[in-house]
Amino acid sequence: MIKSMTGFGRGEAALPNGKIAVEVRSLNSKQLDLSVKLPMAYRQFESEIRDTAGKLLGRGKADIFVTVESAAVETSAHINKEIFSEYMRQLAEAANYAGTEFDTASAVAAVLRLPDVVSSESAGIGEVEAAALRAALADAMARIDAFRAQEGATLITDLLRRVDKIENMLLDIAPYESARAETVRNRIREHIAALDIEVDTNRLEQEMIFYIEKLDITEEKVRLKNHCRYFREVAAEEEGVGRKLGFIAQEMGREINTLGSKANDAEIQKTVVKMKDELEKIKEQVLNIL
Repeated sequence: MIKSMTGFGRGEAALPNGKIAVEVRSLNSKQLDLSVKLPMAYRQFESEIRDTAGKLLGRGKADIFVTVESAAVETSAHINKEIFSEYMRQLAEAANYAGTEFDTASAVAAVLRLPDVVSSESAGIGEVEAAALRAALADAMARIDAFRAQEGATLITDLLRRVDKIENMLLDIAPYESARAETVRNRIREHIAALDIEVDTNRLEQEMIFYIEKLDITEEKVRLKNHCRYFREVAAEEEGVGRKLGFIAQEMGREINTLGSKANDAEIQKTVVKMKDELEKIKEQVLNIL
């Protein structure tokens, strides 16, 4: 199944006092570029998240956001009441000794900045929280995978439609191609007649045949048709064919350019321009395919 690199997925799981949510957003990129943002308490799971997401996403620029909403009031900062009381007692004695008024508010602010009064303790993540994180991540990854598959189906439908248009344009070239040889012959004869010189008729015919053969576009048409067929075959494969489709599009471009350089006909040139327009749209869309 063809998948796009563009997608979005969100998963949630319940916690004892709230919920945990995981959001995944991805865009096209040549390689896997993964960014993970999560609360400090869950930092130990970053490697696991990267591994899980990387296996499913494969390629693309992806951002993963983990947020935790808790109904309980929690803080990682803790005040050591014994040390705080001792500092306050000493400050009060110092103020009394100096004969100055003891300012409680200023003393509290000063003591809170002293060593060992305030400490930060990170509570460990239990099995319940870890299971909730994994469930939310799995839900988010399943949703973005479905999103990318749906987007990929839309992309490949559009791409194949444009490949069909290029093949139909090849058929449009045929009438002009058959008339082109005679047009070239007449033009050469007219130029020679204008010179008013004697020429070897047999040699002239040989040279004209050689010249017209150099303008023949049969090989380019056959190769371009084969590239279009191969594009469809690759598009029918399972997944991960974005790069290969890009290479095929490049080969299609080479044949179309050669058609244009050999055309020597205004109508064929117009058709070649239309082919190039369709091919550029194909190349743009292929960049989004995984």
